[in-house]
Amino acid sequence: MALGRGGRAKGRMIPLLKKIYSFSILLLIVLLFFASAASAQVQARVRIIQASNVGTMIDPSLKDVHDELGSLFNFTSYRLLKDMNLNLMGNRPVEIPVHPGPTRRSLEISLVGEHRNTIELRIRIKREGAPILNTQVRLSSGRTVLIGGPRHGEGVAILAISTRF
Repeated sequence: MALGRGGRAKGRMIPLLKKIYSFSILLLIVLLFFASAASAQVQARVRIIQASNVGTMIDPSLKDVHDELGSLFNFTSYRLLKDMNLNLMGNRPVEIPVHPGPTRRSLEISLVGEHRNTIELRIRIKREGAPILNTQVRLSSGRTVLIGGPRHGEGVAILAISTRF
């Protein structure tokens, strides 16, 4: 048997080097996965819209979603209540107070996944801390999803969520 440096047999070194090499590759893959997940950031625009059948006003700031609102919902009036820009990062929920007062409603949005050209968001509406709506959606960059929400005033709240990544 041939001896290498330090009096070790070469036959024992090769399997050890293969194990070290395999472990190093696996460690590198895991580190790259967690680094990309940790750095993933998505810009989201969240608009809260009040829809009702009181009047026929369409808020001019909703012109980009007006056609979709009319095709999905049967209301005559749409008014923008809130317009927010958020930075979402992997599995870190962002909670927004929506309606103060006795009902204490809030909106929680989390980035929960990334798939090729889409991202996956979890949307929760809470009343007094308890979820009243819990859904997940997939969006492509630049697209908007409309989600009908709970009663609000003389109508309902609708969420318009757009993303850029």
